[in-house]
Amino acid sequence: MTAKDATGTTLDVAREVLKIEAAAVRALIRRIDERFLAAVSLILGCKKNGRVIVTGIGKSGHIARKIASTLSSTGTPAYFLHAAEASHGDLGLIGGDDVIIALSNSGESDELRQIVPMIKRQGARIVVIAGNANSSLAREAHVFLDAGVAKEACPHNLAPTASTTAALAMGDALAVALLHARGFSAEQFARAHPGGTLGRRLITLVSDLMRTGAGVPKVQKDATLADALLEITRTGMGMTAIVDRKEKLIGVFTDGDLRRCLQRKLDPGSTRIKAVMTTKPRTIKPDELAVTALEAMESRKTTQLPVVDARGELVGALNIHDLFRAKIL
Repeated sequence: MTAKDATGTTLDVAREVLKIEAAAVRALIRRIDERFLAAVSLILGCKKNGRVIVTGIGKSGHIARKIASTLSSTGTPAYFLHAAEASHGDLGLIGGDDVIIALSNSGESDELRQIVPMIKRQGARIVVIAGNANSSLAREAHVFLDAGVAKEACPHNLAPTASTTAALAMGDALAVALLHARGFSAEQFARAHPGGTLGRRLITLVSDLMRTGAGVPKVQKDATLADALLEITRTGMGMTAIVDRKEKLIGVFTDGDLRRCLQRKLDPGSTRIKAVMTTKPRTIKPDELAVTALEAMESRKTTQLPVVDARGELVGALNIHDLFRAKIL
C-alpha cells in the first residue's frame, strides 16, 4: 500500500465516522414527540426545592456531566451525580422533589439499576436517556427518551461513539427546549458566563470601561490648537473633546484633524480649536453595551469615542485599547 493509499483510507474512515454519527443524530428528530414534551414538563415542574440531577457511568457519565453543565448554563440549574458514588453515600443528594436524568446506552448499567429503586422510593422522578426501549432502566423510567443508534462509528461496533453523540444531542435538545420554555434571555446567559468572551460582550457596559475624571481629555471651546495638542499628549487617547462652559460636548479634535491642520500650516498658538474641531461627533451613552461602542468605532473607522449623558454633557471617554484590555474584542 502506498502512502497515498494509506492517507486516502484514513480519510475515508474519518469521513465514514462523521456520516454514521450525523445519521444517528438525524434519526433522533422523529423521536421528539410526546415523551420529549413529558420530560420537559417534568423538569419545568420541579418544585421550588427540587433540583435536576444528571447521572451516568463510564462514557455515559462523561456525557451526563456535560449535559448537566449545559442545563446549568441555559437556565436549568443541574448537578452531576456519579452513578458509582451514589450507592456509597451520594444518594443523600437526592430529594423527593428532584428530577433525575439517567444516561445508559444499554439501559442495563448495574450501577444505575441498583440506585433507581431507591431514587423512586424517595419520590423523585426519573427521565432515562438510553438506546434500548426494552431495557430495565427504560421500564423503570417515568419518561423514556430513545437515543438508540443503528450502529457505532467504531469499525468493531464496540466503542461508544455514535451512541454518545446521540445522547449528547438529546441532552442539548432538552436544554435548549427548556431555555425556550423559560424565556431565558441572552442577558441571563451572559450572567452565567461572566468569565467568557461572550458573557463579557453581553453584560459589559461603556460605564464599566470608560475613562473618567482627569483621564478624560477635554478643552474649552475657546482653547487654542496648542492647548488641544497638550491635552491629547497628556491622556494619550489620540483625541480631545471640546466642551462649553456647561460641560456639553460640542466637538472633538483627533489625530486626523491634526494632520489636516499641519497640511494647512496653521499656527498652533493663535488658531482656536473651535475653528478646526469636528462638530457633531459620534458619541455613546454610558449605559450602552461596550460591544456597541466597538461596532461604532469600526463603522466610523475611529479608535475613540466621547461618552455623554442624556443631557449631552461629557461624562467619560472610551478608547479601543480599553476594549482590548477588557477582552471585548
